[in-house]
Amino acid sequence: MIRKLVLASNNRGKLAELQAMLGPLGVALVCQADLGIGEAPEPHRTFVENALAKARHAARESGLPALADDAGLCVDAFGGLPGVDTAYYATQFGYAKGDDNNVKALLEQMRGLQGAGQRRAALVSTLVALRSADDPEPLIAVGRAVGEITREPVGEHGFGFDPVMFIPAFGQTFAQLPPEVKNAHSHRGQAARQMLALMRERWVSVSPDQK
Repeated sequence: MIRKLVLASNNRGKLAELQAMLGPLGVALVCQADLGIGEAPEPHRTFVENALAKARHAARESGLPALADDAGLCVDAFGGLPGVDTAYYATQFGYAKGDDNNVKALLEQMRGLQGAGQRRAALVSTLVALRSADDPEPLIAVGRAVGEITREPVGEHGFGFDPVMFIPAFGQTFAQLPPEVKNAHSHRGQAARQMLALMRERWVSVSPDQK
């Protein structure tokens, strides 16, 4: 029975969110850094390829089943960029890597975009899970949350681009929403629900009530 999954990420925000979302499986997520595993190269240009590479690396190094999340911001006005380069977005403009600098750089680059639809963007999450590094049938789940980039950060919750991702259905940014509401509707929340269903369907050993 699968009791533990290694998360192929050192992002504590992702760890907390995914652990809460996958809680019904009764499976513990452990961060790869806590197992002494370094980050995998991410040379690919799509979320799914990078997530698969990260999951394989973590599974191979740990000997455990692995879960990887490759996520990013896709801005319509930028042709879908920064996409897979989201984590390093700020470094393209002379800033150090980090969430706050990513937000700062994004708002600077979008300063002249004011018209209807010009600030439309999507947060995308692709989750990949493997039973082992050589698993020929990876589980793949994708979530997408569409909104508009605000002109300044608003809200105190979340991380990443949450303070500037305005969701019209709620009239608030992700950072303004209570964590449980955000998790239910975010890109990662959508992907996690799909992954939960896939694990229950395909990996019958993850939960005793699924035998």
